Amino acid sequence: MADRLHLIPAWNDYTLDQSSADGFTLRKRTAPGHAWVTIPSGTRAQGYGYVGGVSGGLGFGLRDFWRLHPTRIDVRDAATELATATVWLWSPSAPPMDLRFYHDGMGQDTFAEQLEGLEITYEDYEPGFGDARGVARTHELTLTAYEATPRAEELAEHATALNSPGLLAASPERILRAGVFGDWSLPDRSNAARAEIEQRLDLLFEHYAREREQRRWYGFWDYGDVMHTYDADRHTWRYDVGGYAWDNSELSPDLWLWYQYLRTGRADVFRFAESMTRHTGEVDVYHLGRWKGLGTRHNVQHWGCSCKQLRISNAAYRRFYFYLTADERTGDLLDELAAPEETFVAIDPLRKVRDDVYTPDPSALSVGLGADWGALAAAWLTRWERHGDERARDRLLGTMADIGALPHGFLHGQAMLDLATGRFDTSRQAPVTLSHLSAVFGLPEMCAELIALDLGVPGFERAWLDYCRLYLAPADVQEAELGQALSGVSLVQAHSRLTAYAAAPHRRRRAGRVGLAQVPPRRGRPAQHQRPATPGRLERHARRRPRRARPRAGGALRLHQRRRAVRPGGHPEPGADRRAPVTGGSTGPARPLCRGGGVPLPVH
Repeated sequence: MADRLHLIPAWNDYTLDQSSADGFTLRKRTAPGHAWVTIPSGTRAQGYGYVGGVSGGLGFGLRDFWRLHPTRIDVRDAATELATATVWLWSPSAPPMDLRFYHDGMGQDTFAEQLEGLEITYEDYEPGFGDARGVARTHELTLTAYEATPRAEELAEHATALNSPGLLAASPERILRAGVFGDWSLPDRSNAARAEIEQRLDLLFEHYAREREQRRWYGFWDYGDVMHTYDADRHTWRYDVGGYAWDNSELSPDLWLWYQYLRTGRADVFRFAESMTRHTGEVDVYHLGRWKGLGTRHNVQHWGCSCKQLRISNAAYRRFYFYLTADERTGDLLDELAAPEETFVAIDPLRKVRDDVYTPDPSALSVGLGADWGALAAAWLTRWERHGDERARDRLLGTMADIGALPHGFLHGQAMLDLATGRFDTSRQAPVTLSHLSAVFGLPEMCAELIALDLGVPGFERAWLDYCRLYLAPADVQEAELGQALSGVSLVQAHSRLTAYAAAPHRRRRAGRVGLAQVPPRRGRPAQHQRPATPGRLERHARRRPRRARPRAGGALRLHQRRRAVRPGGHPEPGADRRAPVTGGSTGPARPLCRGGGVPLPVH
């Protein structure tokens, strides 16, 4: 046969096109100018390829290849001495990437008209705001050098590792003992009520995992997100109805997933949370331009809503992934929020619903004490933890003290921030106001963590316990303490955890005044179907944590394990393995971020 090898066609060019989550095509040809020959197609390509010969070659791949469709791999000149491989993040076979806004505005040229539209489609439209310039998408590519042509089994193993890379992980028990990320607990099925809670948590995760697959929540811009609202009439999610479509971190599904991973250590929960963090931190947030540092509210398009707010770009949603993996890109995203308070100069989040006259003024910026301050606190705390940033520390501790100094703390709803000093104006007599969204974008988690850190800020814990205690308190109790009953109370189920937090035995003594067992059922399930708020049920939601280490001189908090190699001066060594476990202390300002004597978390 050797003398006839030249009569066998040599296949020079190959193309794999993943046009959807359900199918890819393969074709090859002998040379340009000759017809392509179709290779049997398939469904979901792993996105890994190899070019080489008997003396070795190069493996290459794109993680989540089919999930991030439309993608493509081209190999050219494979029959020559110098082959080329191209991995396309957006396949040239696909239609052009169209980032235009999806409708013409329908005459919504004034705030009044836009608020009318909000009532029917839940979309907060404003001309020019559905702009994708400044959003991003990160991909992970892998190159592997081979000294010989690998066996098919070896290539398959490497393709699997590409899409599900190994990860050093501490056990949930060890992470809990380290006291990081505030108040949370391990799964507890010790009685029927607690077992029901755990069952519901498992059911919710499994439901969303199934929905992602059934509804095909995949694609370049969409993978990682979930939908906001289900349409029972059409038996599908409201993918095409204004603010009911993509969720964009509304009500903090990111936090739900990360805390569920911390509690269970489940790999499938981690991967779901990881993909959401990748998406919400990149696609739903602006990284340059006039809205840099802000995220976009839920919409048919991830950038479509005119509501650009810090609650969506929230550092609280990213810090889990960074501290658990030392992911460098997530660190970049956190660094983009080095001065998050400056975003309030760019745009007034309440511009359409104000009944006062207000223009953003650097010396008096209107900042909400709920979703706004919670996002600011997360960014400042993370900046202090990672970099020992004294400016961030002072703004965090200063505004905590200011909230504690306000007559009714968080219940004032708004405060005026001086950008130069980073402090709230406590002399201004702000009215008591309430937003049902204040405590559903990470504020309870951040307050619990800040209180657990025992930072020595007078009045802050009392201010937070008052908010937790009074939100669902009887109207007569609210009137006695605030001079008025609170209006706008909703999301009762979500806020019941605040009642539970304040009612934990060790906090109940500090909360004082009304006994929290007196809080009656409000809305939702009829009273006869609601379980009593017994201390036994409540301590599952908020168990007492031991006192935390105070900040060291220089500002870095000893909180979380930093998995990075460090050289003198505290900077990472070039090319250092960012996922290697820490085995000793570091020099310079970059200190270990572990509690409990600075001992690194063991890995398994």
